[in-house]
Amino acid sequence: MNPYQRKAEPPMPHAEHTVTVARPQQDVFDYLAEGTHNLQWRAGVLEISRTSAADGQGATYRQVLAGPGGRRIDGDYRVTVFDPPRRLEFQVTAGPARPVGVFELTENADRSTRVRFSLDVAPAGLMKLMTPMISRTMRREVAQLDNLKAVLERQGG
Repeated sequence: MNPYQRKAEPPMPHAEHTVTVARPQQDVFDYLAEGTHNLQWRAGVLEISRTSAADGQGATYRQVLAGPGGRRIDGDYRVTVFDPPRRLEFQVTAGPARPVGVFELTENADRSTRVRFSLDVAPAGLMKLMTPMISRTMRREVAQLDNLKAVLERQGG
């Protein structure tokens, strides 16, 4: 390697997971759009409350998560894209890692809903050293869609 060439950057951490929920698309979107529901399906959410008067795009949430060693860490976020009943995006605005999250919803012929949840983060500075741990955490986070499916299907129509 040429001593003047920069070392290649590691790939940006990405995680995604998809489930099919036996509920109509609008029901699933409405549930996801109300961030306080995170307590019901996301393990690790200790507290959450809306901090804005706005619904939809621009809505902000104060969120406290269970971090490493039981530490409480901030995970506040803002809704950046609100396109009912197809797409919901958010940006984490507080905490050590600040991923962008995307929920994509597609209604199937049987009125069930395919939900794809993805997270992407661009760690900066010393956080780049934490990339393997951040990637593992993100994979665990998107896999919680299985919990969302269980909760929504238990609630029924």
